[in-house]
Amino acid sequence: MSTPHSFEPSGDWTPELTELQLRRSQARAMGGPEALAKFKASGRLNARERIAALLDDGSFRELGSLAGKGHYSRDGAFERIDPTNAIVGTGRIQGRKVALHVDDFTIRAGSSEATIADKWIYIERLAHQLRMPIIRLVDSAGGSVKLLMQIGGTKIPEYPSWPANELLKTVPVVGVALGACAGQGAIKVLSSHFSVMVREQAQVMAAGPHVVLQAYGQSIDKNALGGHLVHRKSALVHNEAVNEADALAQVQRFLSYLPRSVFHTAPVLPATDDPDRADDWLKDAIPRDRRKIYDPRKILASIMDRDSVFEIGRWQGGSVITALARLNGIPVGVIANDPKVQGGAMTIQAAYKMERHVKLCSLFGLPVVNFVDQPGNQTGLEAELGGTLLGATRVGEALNECRSPWVSILIRRCFGMAGALHAPKYGEALNLRYAWPSARWGSIPIEGGVMAAHKAEIEAAPDPAAKRAELEAFYLNMTSPFRTAEKFGILDIIDPRETRAILCDWIEDAWDRVCTDRLAAAD
Repeated sequence: MSTPHSFEPSGDWTPELTELQLRRSQARAMGGPEALAKFKASGRLNARERIAALLDDGSFRELGSLAGKGHYSRDGAFERIDPTNAIVGTGRIQGRKVALHVDDFTIRAGSSEATIADKWIYIERLAHQLRMPIIRLVDSAGGSVKLLMQIGGTKIPEYPSWPANELLKTVPVVGVALGACAGQGAIKVLSSHFSVMVREQAQVMAAGPHVVLQAYGQSIDKNALGGHLVHRKSALVHNEAVNEADALAQVQRFLSYLPRSVFHTAPVLPATDDPDRADDWLKDAIPRDRRKIYDPRKILASIMDRDSVFEIGRWQGGSVITALARLNGIPVGVIANDPKVQGGAMTIQAAYKMERHVKLCSLFGLPVVNFVDQPGNQTGLEAELGGTLLGATRVGEALNECRSPWVSILIRRCFGMAGALHAPKYGEALNLRYAWPSARWGSIPIEGGVMAAHKAEIEAAPDPAAKRAELEAFYLNMTSPFRTAEKFGILDIIDPRETRAILCDWIEDAWDRVCTDRLAAAD
């Protein structure tokens, strides 16, 4: 008669599990108590506090926490580990999965060469292959000559397995500058669809002041070299934040409008704002006096869902506004001209900004609403030296490639080459556009055109100013938008108060097109 097999325990795994917990606790200690205290004294959150502030509570799942430099006794027993300064993993924001790549400045100042590159590259590859947004919280001093001592030589500067460009084609990528981001750190911020930097705390630059001093003999403060006031002009970084909490909140808000990847659709929220809401003041939003300006942001806030407008690039290329917003809960891209800056004209900075926004919306399937008050390309020597026409040409190329449903609302001016760039109009792109009664359009604004065409007649008149006013009034009568509507050159002239209802009706069909296009692409 057979008896059941019995197995004697061969010992438990307590020693290994104890070592695991020890290694984990040492990794969570980051640069150690002294380094953490010094960092806290600077008024900044440390890397793990930043992760906790950004993600849903308890949702962070760290990867590679045991990576680092191990120290062992002579007989091979583990003593301690120096963790790497890259913390990576996945988590959730408002329940939606994201990947994180976070610099720990308390370890060797976050140097990109004082870490294990395979670790941070892995999370970026994971984000690409699993198609989830990636957020880089960057606080890195860049390269370090001390690497020479570690490897006994130099290396060619490259990361051939880093899918930086493929990520930009596939998933939302966000870069946050939280300190001095030099060299590779700067690239991690800038190689993104949305970037934000903390005022007075963050700098983004090719190299820091010490390198600049050695290379050019120029002594310069790091904020003067790469701070937020510099990048208001450069347009390298999209947004600025008043503090770290604001920066992380902007990241959360930006991603709330974006899909998980180009293979997904963006999240639609329950409609909470009446689609037929009509603010009466809109009827007089545009001054009758063509030389007076108005506030386009007030118009956007009135027409889009309440409190849904999230502006991108407020301080660059100010003659155009680019934003994300919602219509009846559906996310959309928004473009509008701002007459308070350069009269709303197309500058080289505005062209770059508009091109970038059109590409973002097209890539991630966001319908676009353009509120048009475009007097034309910026003119003058500065504009010509800056290559404004080339910038406008690039906008045209981006529009030609744009696959987003698009509607234009012509609210005031639409003149010249820049005016022609108010929407895609090529191939199968339907030129869907409405106009307010205040809108005027043509090859050239009346004021400049009258002087150019009737210069001799005006100068020969007994009262040149009166003659010029007479001619301008004559031509203005001919530019009435109703004359264009008679020939079906504009889809419709609408009461400004009707705009929201029309757009909320349009977005239903535009969104259906986006969804079916995504399904077709997946087959």
